Amino acid sequence: MRPEPGPLREEPCRVSSQDEVRLAVPARPEFLGLARVTAAGLAGRLGFTFDQVEDLRLAIDEICFGLTGSKGRDGILELTFLLGPEGLTVNGHGRFSGAAPVHLSELSEIILNALVDEHSVSDGAGGPHFRLVKRRQPGKGSAEGRAPGEGQ
Repeated sequence: MRPEPGPLREEPCRVSSQDEVRLAVPARPEFLGLARVTAAGLAGRLGFTFDQVEDLRLAIDEICFGLTGSKGRDGILELTFLLGPEGLTVNGHGRFSGAAPVHLSELSEIILNALVDEHSVSDGAGGPHFRLVKRRQPGKGSAEGRAPGEGQ
């Protein structure tokens, strides 16, 4: 009998009260993969399950795409990943040339509501901002804890 799957890591890494990782990428679709990979790597280190990591990757993609659009924008997208004992918070800031209001579609809102615990997007001084919060949940004994390619 195979043991029940768990988090991607046996023991989540220890974080100080709030470790921080920063990433700045050109605000174009071809660079958003760096944000997804960074989020996935950090979530894995925090002990998120495979499904929780995938949820976070999809959420990062959805919200970053909402800021940059399908063709991208001139400027930089800055992301700050805050690692805490309960999970991961991602703050993003678009530093774009030219003003264009940012809003998420109704479908994007539904997707984000399903994937993360909290999210917000706002237009502010200096460009649009977003915030995502994904809390670590204990595995539920299903396939969600398997690493890619494991148990197939």
